[in-house]
Amino acid sequence: MKHHIRLRRISGLALPSLFAAALFAAAPFVSAQAQQQHAHVHGQMKLDVAIDGPTVVIDMESPLDNIVGFERAPKTDAEKATVEAAVAQLRAADKLFTIDPAANCKLGPVDLRSGALGLGNPDPNEPPGHADLDATFSFNCTNAAAAKFIDLNLFSVFKGLRQIDSQIASAQGQFKRQLKRPAGAQAAQPARLSWGK
Repeated sequence: MKHHIRLRRISGLALPSLFAAALFAAAPFVSAQAQQQHAHVHGQMKLDVAIDGPTVVIDMESPLDNIVGFERAPKTDAEKATVEAAVAQLRAADKLFTIDPAANCKLGPVDLRSGALGLGNPDPNEPPGHADLDATFSFNCTNAAAAKFIDLNLFSVFKGLRQIDSQIASAQGQFKRQLKRPAGAQAAQPARLSWGK
């Protein structure tokens, strides 16, 4: 499991990346086996959600294959068009992630990282031939603490995705959730990632 500690500027405030803190704090309930399962498994995506102050930040790690259907730089015009469409969908993250309306959130900065696609500052330890697409989606909210769920449109948009493993750090506590691709027509519906007691 990657641990990133960095400062992120959101709405004029310098906030430490909540993921490192959430992941370190969550260590007691995350087994070594669970930590290793996120080592680039096709069909699986990892989402870490941190809610702190006025922000909801979603950190995503996914094999590139889940997003575009291949794990290298695009070669053909069709592959380039597929990548452009996927990048546009990820940049419009408020269409992929619908946060509980009680939180009143608006999409903020989106940071996409992929060495194969030449995006951002990708992980230098990524093994060749197994390209990833990682992203951080920041949402600025008037009442982030009120959020109890996020509706995810990831299964309907990314056909290679079969499972989402998530950790959530919020004022209500820390939670682990796993969502699987619904069968049939249900796959076109948003999948609800919920937390709380």
